[in-house]
Amino acid sequence: MEATNILPILKKMLAFLSGGKTRRSGLILTIPLAQIRTSMEELSATLDYLLSIPSEKCKARGFTVIVDGRKSQWNIVKTVVLMLQNVIPAEVSLVCVVKPDEFWDKKVTHFCFWKEKDRLGFEVILVSANKLTRYIEPCQLTDDFGGSLDYDHSDWLGKRLVFEKFTKESTSLLDELSVINESDKSSSVEKEKSADCALLPSFDPETVLQTGHELLSELQQRRFNGSEGGGEGKGGPAWCPMEEELLAQPQVMKLLDSLREQYTKYQELCRQRNKRTQLDEIHAKVMQVVTWLQGPGSELLKTQHEIGDSMRAAQALQQKHEEIESQHSEWFAVYVELNQQIAALLSAGEEEEVLELKALQQQLSDVCYRQAAQLEGRQNVLQAAQGFHSTTQELSQQLDGLLGMLCADVAPADGASIQQNLKLLEEKLQSVEAGLSSLRQKGTLLMEQVCSQPTWTLEEAESPAGEQPDNAQHVQAVMEEMQLRKQRCEDMVDVRRLKMLQMVQLFKCEEDALQSVEWLGELMDALLKTHVRLGDDSQENRTMLDKHRKFVDVAQSTYDYGRQLLQATVVLCQSLRCTTRSSGDTLPRLNRVWKQFSVSAEERQQRLELALSFHAAAERVLQQECVDAESLDEVDSSGKTLLDRLTMPIIFPDGSEQYFGTPSDTAAAAESVRERLLLVEERRLQLQEARLHNDDEEEEGLHNGQEGRLDVIGEELSEKEEQDEEEEGEVGEQVEDLERATQDC
Repeated sequence: MEATNILPILKKMLAFLSGGKTRRSGLILTIPLAQIRTSMEELSATLDYLLSIPSEKCKARGFTVIVDGRKSQWNIVKTVVLMLQNVIPAEVSLVCVVKPDEFWDKKVTHFCFWKEKDRLGFEVILVSANKLTRYIEPCQLTDDFGGSLDYDHSDWLGKRLVFEKFTKESTSLLDELSVINESDKSSSVEKEKSADCALLPSFDPETVLQTGHELLSELQQRRFNGSEGGGEGKGGPAWCPMEEELLAQPQVMKLLDSLREQYTKYQELCRQRNKRTQLDEIHAKVMQVVTWLQGPGSELLKTQHEIGDSMRAAQALQQKHEEIESQHSEWFAVYVELNQQIAALLSAGEEEEVLELKALQQQLSDVCYRQAAQLEGRQNVLQAAQGFHSTTQELSQQLDGLLGMLCADVAPADGASIQQNLKLLEEKLQSVEAGLSSLRQKGTLLMEQVCSQPTWTLEEAESPAGEQPDNAQHVQAVMEEMQLRKQRCEDMVDVRRLKMLQMVQLFKCEEDALQSVEWLGELMDALLKTHVRLGDDSQENRTMLDKHRKFVDVAQSTYDYGRQLLQATVVLCQSLRCTTRSSGDTLPRLNRVWKQFSVSAEERQQRLELALSFHAAAERVLQQECVDAESLDEVDSSGKTLLDRLTMPIIFPDGSEQYFGTPSDTAAAAESVRERLLLVEERRLQLQEARLHNDDEEEEGLHNGQEGRLDVIGEELSEKEEQDEEEEGEVGEQVEDLERATQDC
């Protein structure tokens, strides 16, 4: 009978073994009767269970039963005592009925248990609670009877349940472990089969062992059943602990020893089984990885040999390859895990197992490394293909941009914009050259990568055998096409460069032609504003005439240079098929300025020549001792002609007029002529005085004529000065502007 079967009854505490003992070491069984009527069936079941606990040796010493009737009725007490006769007549040696103090005295005469001793088989005494110590030591009685023995029924029941549970589970577990261990030793064939289909025990051995150790610890601490060691120190007889009497501690220890022994064997068996199972699992996983890599994995790679014909196609191939790599990564992760497991088993494996594991490890590594090398080679090819197609696309865009620039009409505004366009054209051409060089490098790298790919046999490969040469030919064809397009653009660039250089030259010629017009205008302004003075003698006039001729030569060369530039612009315009400003404006301006300069230079030269002739004649007249009147008249006439020429304006072909210098400059230039005329007149007077010595009348006549002539000359000069002053007021502002321009030049 187990406590779990009658647990609700046991919780009612209808009877209990407190652990107390009589002086003869008999066990004390206590039956506390309550006011509520006690069920005899439940009490009988409780007694049956309690009497099954002690050993036969303990039972032989007899039980002392304490029937606590203080709270019950006499007929119930009598029924319980009579029931003891039927339940445990042989084991009971004494029944102590604890009576109320005064209630049952009258009924004792009606029924005496001691008279029925022979019929009952045990002695029954009626005793009050305070006199119970006459038969039982106080230390063996609970506090209900004035004793000092501690007893906790709930604690006892809990420990009893634990003990029975441990006993049941450990016994069942021992049987199962024994069967498992014995069946594993039967044969090697059955051992191999049991590795796959071994049954686990019904209970967890670790949990059962832990429960047993905790129970044993409780028993060793003498807490089981609430006993703490009898009458030590109280003069009572020595007694053995109840645990030993009930054989609880030895039984637990024996079960624990047997369980540990069988569990150790079971653990070794499980270790061997787990090791074999682990080896089998590793072998199965290795073969699974190898099968996939050599099967579906290789099939995926066999079809991947293309490099694409564009950047988009290469990216699509790269995406497909990444999917393949993702599938391989899962199996490579399994490979890493298996490799670690194999390494762990190799460190503690037996020789036979080590050889098997090394063979599996080598096979797995060879297949994985070979597949990884093929994936890496394919990845390198795709990366090189993407770089090649990307460079091809960029180079094609650069060539398209350059071609668009070459096909567009060039209509620059000036030479600077042409130079800028030419510089931009050269930069684009250099960029194309750099792109083509990069394309060659990446194309060479791609062909090397394609040729270095691992080749499949004809039976293994699903793609055509000539696909790799086709890839190389495609790369070579693309590079040749880019080279041809670049060569065409270079030819067009050469044509455009020549045209732009011609345009630069055209604008340069136009600018230089305009500069020639400006230079020629500046020379004319300098001629009119600064070339006014005449020499004081013939030598100085001759020098000034030479300088004037050189000045005219410079102007002539400037004019010729401008004409040549304009002729060059005409030729360049015809070559470029365009019109420029030269054809409508520059040439007429150049011709107009040159004609004005020519008229001015001619007038200046004539004045210098008149001055040279005048001064040469005057010097001859002044140097000769004998001078005839005709020579003097000739000098006087040339001087007047020169003076008149100085006052005359220059009339240009367009009808406009212009004077040399300012009126003051003209007056200063005429002053030297007048002085020379006065000297000539003085010379004339001297000659006349010499003649007067011979003929006074002639001298007087000549003298009067000379004075009249001088008066006429004086009047003419006065009129000329007044006219010059009037003209000076009119052109004052123009003169000042011309002087400033001359100073700037």
